[in-house]
Order: sequence, then C-alpha cells, then structure tokens
Amino acid sequence: MKKKHYSRRKFIATVSIGSIGAIAAGSISPFKNISFVESSNADKLAILGGTPVAPNKVWPDWPYVDHEMINQISKTVRSGIWSRIQSQTGTVPTFEKEYAALMGTKRCVATGSGTQALSSCVEAMGIGAGDEVITSPYTDMGTVSSILTARALPVLADLDPESYQLDPADVERKITAKTKAIMPVHMMGQPCDIKSIMSIAKKHKLKVIEDACQAHFAKFEGKTLGTIGDVGCFSFQSSKTIACGEGGAVIGNDEKLMDLAFTVMMNGSAKITGTKYRMNELEGAILLGQLNGAKERFNLRNRNAKYLSSKLKGFPGLVPQKLYAGTDSGSFYLYPMSYKKEHFNNADRSKFLKAMQAEGISLSPYIANGLHREPWTDYIMNLKEYKKMYSPDRLNKYREDLNLPKTDQVCEEMVMIWASGPLLGSQSDMDDIINAIMKVYDNRDQLHLI
Repeated sequence: MKKKHYSRRKFIATVSIGSIGAIAAGSISPFKNISFVESSNADKLAILGGTPVAPNKVWPDWPYVDHEMINQISKTVRSGIWSRIQSQTGTVPTFEKEYAALMGTKRCVATGSGTQALSSCVEAMGIGAGDEVITSPYTDMGTVSSILTARALPVLADLDPESYQLDPADVERKITAKTKAIMPVHMMGQPCDIKSIMSIAKKHKLKVIEDACQAHFAKFEGKTLGTIGDVGCFSFQSSKTIACGEGGAVIGNDEKLMDLAFTVMMNGSAKITGTKYRMNELEGAILLGQLNGAKERFNLRNRNAKYLSSKLKGFPGLVPQKLYAGTDSGSFYLYPMSYKKEHFNNADRSKFLKAMQAEGISLSPYIANGLHREPWTDYIMNLKEYKKMYSPDRLNKYREDLNLPKTDQVCEEMVMIWASGPLLGSQSDMDDIINAIMKVYDNRDQLHLI
C-alpha cells in the first residue's frame, strides 16, 4: 500500500485525540502506512526556537459591539432618560421584560452587578445575622460577599474535582440547624449537579439561590439555569457572554419573592430594608442592543466547545470539565481543562502555559486560591458581630471545615481559555488550539528546558 505523507501537525488535526491516546498507550499503531514530512522546526517548541503553531493569533473581539448596540446607546444618551426611575418604558424596564421572556420566567429585576443580584435575593429571603448559607469556595468573591453583607455565615463545601462544581454530598454534610439556603454556582457557565442540590434542599426545607452569573442561556434537562431554584442570578460584567461593563439580574416566578427583590434593589421601603442596586439606562441600552444575536453566539460557543471536547476525548494530559448527565448546553464563559502533569513528564503547569503561549495559544489558570484560603475567613471570625452571633464551638468547627482538598486540587490543575471571544472563532481556530496542545505534548521531554 502506498504511504500517505503528512506533517505531524496535519496528522494531529486529522486523527482523533482518542486515537492519539491509544497510540501513546501502544494499543494501536497507525503509523504503518504514514510517513511524516518534518519541517526543520517541527520537533522543537517555539519557546526554544521552533516555529509557532499559530503565530500572531488574533481572536474575535470581546466585549461584543455592533451598530445596533451603538444606536441604542446613542438614542438613550439623546433621550436624557439615564435612570430607570425616569421612565417605566426605559431601557432597563424593557430589558427586564425581554430577558425574562428569553429565560422563560415571569419576572426579572435588573441590578448594578451580579453581586448585587445575589445580595438582593439574600435580603429578600430574610437571611441575616446568625443564619448560614452553603456555597462554593471556587467562585468570585462576590458570591460570598452577598452573604457577608447580610452578616450571615458563608459555609464552604468542597468540590467534585472533575466538574469544578459543588459536591452535593459535602453540601449535605455542612447543613446545620442554622442553614437557611444553598447558593450553588454554575461554574464556567456549565450546570452544577443541580438535580442533587434541589433534592437536598427539598429534604431539608432550604431555599436555593442559583448563582448563574456565568451561565447565560445554559440548560439542564430542558430547564434554563436560573429557573430551577427559587431564584437565579446573572452578571453582565464586561467579560461575561452577555455584557454591559457591569450589571446583573435576578429572575424568578415567585411574585412575592420577586417583589421583595425589586424593593431591595430600589433601596428598600417601610416593609424591607435595601440599598440602591439599580442598573442605569445606558447599561440597559447596551444589553438591549445585543440580545438579538446573543443566542446565535451562545450556539456557536457550544458548537466550538463540543468540537474541542471531541478532539480531547481520551487524551490524558488535558481533561475538559466534566458535564453532568442532563446537561443540554452551557454558556462556555470559560473552556476549562485539568492539566495532568504526570502526562507531561511532570512539568510544572507554568512551563506548559509558557510553551503554549509561545505557540500562539494563551491559556491561563483561573482562581489561584480557593476562597477558603483567603484572609476574609479569619477576619470575620474575629469580628465582634460574628463572635456574638456564633458560638466559639461553631466558629472553631467553621475553621476546621475550611480544609477543602478537592478545591485545592482544582486550583492547582486548572487551565482554561477565556471563552467569551475565542469560542466565537472558526473551526480552524479550534484546530490551532488542539495542534498547539499536541505539539507541546509531543515535545514534552523539552519542557524541563524552559
């Protein structure tokens, strides 16, 4: 049989990664009828003088901007209506109606940030001093801040290290008589094990506040994230897949609860305290201007993420985030993977990342330390309010429970693509990512030279 001639790069792009894993394991040998045509630098990492896989790589811009958005902003500026209290038909009230319809809920309350959305829900549920809320240590500080501002105790449960999501078993272990709610986080925009979380919440009569700040439009078993718990919260910060610089939203179907969240956002009333968490009309204009194409961009991210995962299937060196059974789609705010250094000659993650950057593909860690390792935990335990509200035994137990080894593992292994813009690229762009990964893997014996 006539041999086919491939460059290694073309071969990697053509053969499935599952096959490559089998090749590495020695279970198959596809090289029988293939000879490689090597360039002078094909077997040399770019950081050591080789030719980069994707030199001068340019990704789609983010945040997203188009003429419709600019027209909405211009129209709002000229109108002089810059605060939602000036008009019941302004951009913010209009956005609330349109976003609720898109998400499939009765109500939406827009806020100035995702943190404010979460805080509005905590206050609306009457959670406060002496209460406990269980949440994730692997998230933005805003998640925890929304609990702290109510002077409640954020109880941190450990993770499933393959999904980077809350481990429901540890959530249930952390429930006490003072637990009032669970605040699961849909990390990277993918559904957490929300089915198990809801079952636990029902069993223990707890509220569920979905932190879906990264998870716009994602679905689990046909239900949009943010609509499964009692309320769902979103962020529109500039890196998110729907963005307006800052901004947030609460969605839900419980009219009484949503009325309370609205009142908290509008700085309170005689029946409930609140702060001024209002979104401004210019942010509403930016959001309205991009909603028409938001689902299309969401679908493209999902297609590209699915393609990347198919190429990485069976490859032991980088393992994509586990998605739970029932996951229909994710926002893919980030595309994360676990770096398994034992498959890269035990090279430190930092060396792998430097090698990838030199090949033209920038990957990065995400959260350096879980929130359980940050100093706010000592700070609150020394506050007189917390010493008054919680017994010494409870605070000592709280400190002991900050040992979260699975979260530490995730922080040590995580590498990711900031996906809001890059996952809007072409399939050829996705091939560049895979080819760069496989080139570094193929030349992993050189990583110690970096």
